[in-house]
Amino acid sequence: MLITEDFLHYVWKFRLFDRTALKTVEGDEIEVYSAGMHNKHAGPDFQNARLRIGDTTWAGNVELHISSADWQRHNHITDKAYENVILHVVYRDDAPVTLPNGRRLPTLELHNRISPDLFGRYHNLIFGERQFIPCEANITLVEELTMSNWLSRILVERLEKRSEAVLTTLATNRGDWEETFYQFLAANFGFKTNALPFELLARSLPQITLAKHKNNALQIEALIFGQAGFLDGDVVDDYPQKLKDEYQYLKHKHNLTPVDNHLWKFMRMRPQNFPTIRLAQFAGLVMQSNHLLSKVLEIREVEILRGLFDNISINPYWENHYRFDAESKPSPKNLGKASTNVLLLNTVALFLFTYGKQHRQQYHINRALKLLESLPAETNNIIADFVNLGLKIKTAFESQALLELKNNYCDHKKCLDCAVGNKILKLS
Repeated sequence: MLITEDFLHYVWKFRLFDRTALKTVEGDEIEVYSAGMHNKHAGPDFQNARLRIGDTTWAGNVELHISSADWQRHNHITDKAYENVILHVVYRDDAPVTLPNGRRLPTLELHNRISPDLFGRYHNLIFGERQFIPCEANITLVEELTMSNWLSRILVERLEKRSEAVLTTLATNRGDWEETFYQFLAANFGFKTNALPFELLARSLPQITLAKHKNNALQIEALIFGQAGFLDGDVVDDYPQKLKDEYQYLKHKHNLTPVDNHLWKFMRMRPQNFPTIRLAQFAGLVMQSNHLLSKVLEIREVEILRGLFDNISINPYWENHYRFDAESKPSPKNLGKASTNVLLLNTVALFLFTYGKQHRQQYHINRALKLLESLPAETNNIIADFVNLGLKIKTAFESQALLELKNNYCDHKKCLDCAVGNKILKLS
């Protein structure tokens, strides 16, 4: 069976090897006080280890290899970063290592000190056949407390990584949180299919421009539909004609350039999700909610927060239209509960977390996590596959964490860095 350096790192880090009568290949007794801090960057694998070799206690770095000869192959002999290595830990010792000062580097061989059961479990986890994730046959054996604690940790990892995009845009907007929130909210109004044109729309139509017309619904709608490129062609109905006339004036006044209309996608979409309907809803939100992020930061109750999106009023024209000049059977066009959940998850929770982190306010971080706990789990293929394995997934807190687990741990077989994988390896 194959062995990897990652596995050796794992064995050394948690001292999962037989330490009975531990000796170097030269015959000196070894006692490990501290395995050191695992270094995942350039340089020795473990730093600041403490151990006794013979009668001398050492403090320094430990380097691990599959075979002793890897020291030479990896050119460590000429690298000054390895001069203070105090122990060379290898799976097989096949060549002595001498440091530049002429000292023989003490070497510990683990070939006969790793349990075959541990090695077998590792091999099955990393190299075994799988349909979905490496631990799919054992994940339900992991106790609930371990799973819960690990999901909490990697959910924070996910939010921290997603926060980077917010902070990048915030810097572009010169620290304007409201404008940044508005742009992210717009992108999420487009959901996955029309996220890009919605984002481009928001960037081309700053809030400060909309604020100048906040008391005129027709002008707000004209700006949004016009900037989206839906008023460039000929229209017949009275409502879109009014929008077009208004937009021509506003376009010249604010020196606006609309988004390319061809970016918007209608294909294979339910009419309720057509970009025209989403734009009408977005216009309604803009009209009823100024300084939306400030409201989000102030509101404590989830249901009141949800009310910011549930009660959006849109122009009556859309009651019996999905497109301009194409009358349809009357139907409500309110933002559905599922759509509101997506906005709360992808925009509101993210900004509460990012704002709390940036301003060192744990209160907002906790609010973000509680908001995710209050939202239902997402429905997608990945979450469905976890459910099929036997996991009970009820909240967005859990589903978001599992997406992070799948995409950044399972898919890369980082089982040794995963609490679930660690627990499975230690199952007796």
